[in-house]
Amino acid sequence: MKFFVDTADIDEIRDLSATGMVDGVTTNPSLVAKSGRDFFEVLDEICETVAGPVSAEVTATDAETMIAEGRKLRARADNIAVKVPLTWDGLKACKALTDDSIMVNVTLCFSANQALLAAKAGATFISPFVGRLDDISNDGMDLISDIRLIYDQYEDFDTEILVASVRNPIHVRESAKMGADVATLPPAVLRSLISHPLTDKGLEAFLKDWEKTGQSILDR
Repeated sequence: MKFFVDTADIDEIRDLSATGMVDGVTTNPSLVAKSGRDFFEVLDEICETVAGPVSAEVTATDAETMIAEGRKLRARADNIAVKVPLTWDGLKACKALTDDSIMVNVTLCFSANQALLAAKAGATFISPFVGRLDDISNDGMDLISDIRLIYDQYEDFDTEILVASVRNPIHVRESAKMGADVATLPPAVLRSLISHPLTDKGLEAFLKDWEKTGQSILDR
């Protein structure tokens, strides 16, 4: 399973990339606005830092302008994946951009039928928002299971399932069990995956026992 980091904070991206855990980045207008920086400046820095796909979202709502914005975004770097909303105009833009060999991430997916349409439009990624479904008392992971089942029926579907709106490590674990291709994680959630109290307890015990020996590996 690939991990994308869901942020426009370049310092977080650089720090997490040093672990080898970051396969790509997803951004959106809200994340860029939160950074308080120039959109294209942020985008350029991210693309220089990460070799994998970097999702940058269009802001138009009509197909023609989405396509124009998508082409302009893609011109910034080869690893740009253009994000378009899951609307009819978004799917038209997806088809046109895909035909131009541009990666497309179709976002704001909340149903398996929507995911089916995105795959037929040639999307590189489909982004189902599991956390937002949980927020309205639906089980977001059921959607991932349904999309995986549908996509696996058709060999000509190349669209990758990119689990979005991830809120906790349980979302990550269940997505991996279901065979999702990618999870895009806020930095805090990605960092939390390593935490376990028994790891901390075991390390503390090892260090105390080693201290009693009075030895140092670097001194030898």
